[in-house]
Amino acid sequence: MGRESYHHGNLRQALVDATVGLIEDKGPMGFTLAEAARLAGVSAAAPYRHFSGRDQLLEEVARQGFHDFALRLESAFDGGKPSALSAFLRMGQAYLRFASEKPGFYMAMFESGLSITGNADLTAAADRAQDAMQGASAALFERLAPDSRPPARMVANHVWAMSHGVVELFGRGRPGGRAPIGADDMLESGVLIYLRGLGVIPADPTR
Repeated sequence: MGRESYHHGNLRQALVDATVGLIEDKGPMGFTLAEAARLAGVSAAAPYRHFSGRDQLLEEVARQGFHDFALRLESAFDGGKPSALSAFLRMGQAYLRFASEKPGFYMAMFESGLSITGNADLTAAADRAQDAMQGASAALFERLAPDSRPPARMVANHVWAMSHGVVELFGRGRPGGRAPIGADDMLESGVLIYLRGLGVIPADPTR
């Protein structure tokens, strides 16, 4: 697969795909650029035509991951239909599905120790995901008086942290797998408790 991709001018993507597989097998810090090249079916020198080193290759994996992640979040919110709350909860499920379906990308995005701010394209992709969460958070507060609305960015970051925590608890054979409820229910109940505590939703919301 690697050599065929290379001969068709897709070496860059072949290296990304190989790296995703290596991350899933060994973690984001457990592989070398030479291993990615070998898995892609090219020489150890070939990756340097597209990437200055291993970290830049990881950054491209993370960028593609954030791009897909943002699209999934935006699609899940779907303009806040049929209600901002139900749409917001769908975004949480989309978050968990992404982490489950794209573990190599997820680890590159959140577990590799990369500096997002050092790469403009990566920053833009990550910001798009952040904007999706923040916009959805703001939509929850539209019925409240302006001076009663909690900061949308704060809420987005809190729910993002909660979502990440659920992924870490339940992912890859971790202790959450033995919990009496699943990851989806854990996240949804946590978000509802949090939003009720802020006074954003009533005790028995209509979705």
